[in-house]
Amino acid sequence: MVDVSAKDITVRQALAAGDVVMAAATGEMIRAGGAKKGDVLGVATLAAIQSTKLTAQLIPLCHAIPIEGVTVEFQWLDDESSNETSRLRCLVRVRTSAKTGVEMEAITAAAIACVTVYDMVKSVDQEISIGPVRLVEKSGGKSGDFRRESE
Repeated sequence: MVDVSAKDITVRQALAAGDVVMAAATGEMIRAGGAKKGDVLGVATLAAIQSTKLTAQLIPLCHAIPIEGVTVEFQWLDDESSNETSRLRCLVRVRTSAKTGVEMEAITAAAIACVTVYDMVKSVDQEISIGPVRLVEKSGGKSGDFRRESE
């Protein structure tokens, strides 16, 4: 584990995204609230938030840091020219005041939200795919700001 004891406490935030591609009918079922397991996006939101608090337990060399804010947003990115698939994007922003960043917490939360969506509807769509999951932006800390060009 990297020693961060000499670093300054600064406000840090990270935004991560993950995509879930599914059959168009599955996307419509989620939008209509018809999944047998319940509110897919509500459960995925809770899973994302909870996972930020558990990241240090999942990733061996990740620091345990205080999570001061988490926002989760879902966007449907359906291609108007395709009636066959739906793409759901999960965006998770995590904030803290700490000596190290929250990139791993944001990435973990986006991934867990996507996996939760899969779990909630896997009984009706075995063709679901997840990815990419990626860091979109981060701010704060010694290394400065980052913004992915392709987003």
